[in-house]
Amino acid sequence: MSASLPAVIDVWRMVAARRVFEGSLPLSAFKRLRGSLVDAEGQVNFALEFGRDASNQAFVEVRADAALPLLCQRTLERYLHRIRLVQQLGLITSEAQEDALPEQMEPLLVPESGEMPAIDLVEDELILAVPVVPMNPDSELPSQEWHEEPEEEKQNPFGVLAQLKDNKQ
Repeated sequence: MSASLPAVIDVWRMVAARRVFEGSLPLSAFKRLRGSLVDAEGQVNFALEFGRDASNQAFVEVRADAALPLLCQRTLERYLHRIRLVQQLGLITSEAQEDALPEQMEPLLVPESGEMPAIDLVEDELILAVPVVPMNPDSELPSQEWHEEPEEEKQNPFGVLAQLKDNKQ
């Protein structure tokens, strides 16, 4: 992990101190994200900025910039999916507080202790940014001609029963 990003942070202390963490982490550091990637080559540049807005709402702004190696579902080839995100998360301690958040803020439910793995803040946003069906925008459908084979006359599976019936009569 980046030297400037502690493993676990107390979000309330970070908000009070108006802390900003910036740095970069290798993609291999994101354990949950790796399942969506072709490989873990590359890095993520990030920034976490803690503070309060004009209405005194505690927030963390997550910024990330990465090129994620994904498998194109059109060509089945590796490509780099560029992600640049800025997401402001309103820090809440209960779901009831979600309605009071400003419209542009997404809720982040903080445990009572206030301690959270710092890397999870970045990783959660990256996971949400991965497309459901990854497709390289520069790819084209493969040009393949489909040849229709002449249909063979299929035998009726009940034809044998019809023959048995005819034999009994």
